[in-house]
Amino acid sequence: MSPNVRSLRHLIKDRFHRGMHLAVHRGWEWVQRHGEITPHTPGRRRFAYLGEGACIGFPVGSLYGEPWISIGDHTLVGTHVTISAGFVPGLDLGPDVIVRIGRGCSLGRGTHIVGHQSIEIGDDVFTGPNVYITDQNHTYGDPDTPIGRQWPENNPVVIGDGCWIGTGAIILPGTRLGRNVAVAGGAVVRGEFPDHSVIGGVPAKVLRSYDRDAGWDPPLRNQSVISLEELAALSMDGMEGLQILQDRLREEDRRRVRERAREEDTLREEAG
Repeated sequence: MSPNVRSLRHLIKDRFHRGMHLAVHRGWEWVQRHGEITPHTPGRRRFAYLGEGACIGFPVGSLYGEPWISIGDHTLVGTHVTISAGFVPGLDLGPDVIVRIGRGCSLGRGTHIVGHQSIEIGDDVFTGPNVYITDQNHTYGDPDTPIGRQWPENNPVVIGDGCWIGTGAIILPGTRLGRNVAVAGGAVVRGEFPDHSVIGGVPAKVLRSYDRDAGWDPPLRNQSVISLEELAALSMDGMEGLQILQDRLREEDRRRVRERAREEDTLREEAG
């Protein structure tokens, strides 16, 4: 086979692979876009409420008990997220909503919300990926019966407005989070925690708290590079506003690196 023929075959093969790659990715984007559940798709009818501007990403996780699930306006649910009410599909769970998710929330990819009695998630709650929230646990009081066959216990969960729940955190039955509580990634949370606190650990405990007169305890190490008013304004400017925010964060990172370098130089001079 001549070099020209081999070169031509290689060129055709390369273009074919490029075309297939592009077709697969564009096709998958089409599937994702048309597989989303929104207030304008037939899937909305199954829910107790699916608010205006809400979106459940595709591929979805396990969704069942939808008549007892309410999702507020402009809430975004990532891909592979499980939201369930009851043990299995088809059960009559009574007259009340069991899983209620507020307005303007964002649920990270792979998150699980498993409700049996009552899970209330406030407005503007954000989660990282793979967060687990449930209001039911198995009991283990009978030593002669496998734990999985013992009667479970329910205890309502309440997550206040504005909370942030980090990647891999577990919210157990009976948890009540106040407003604007930050939960560290990987925390295992049970109990009541006050407004404007930072919690983390296994089991979770308060790591930082806020007093209106005294401020944060312990104090914050770094102040925000942008005010809440500026952030709200930039968020309304679409990609242009986000680019401005990204540029400010990049510049702040450089400034902090320079400050750390100066501090290290000063310490070396003092030690020398």
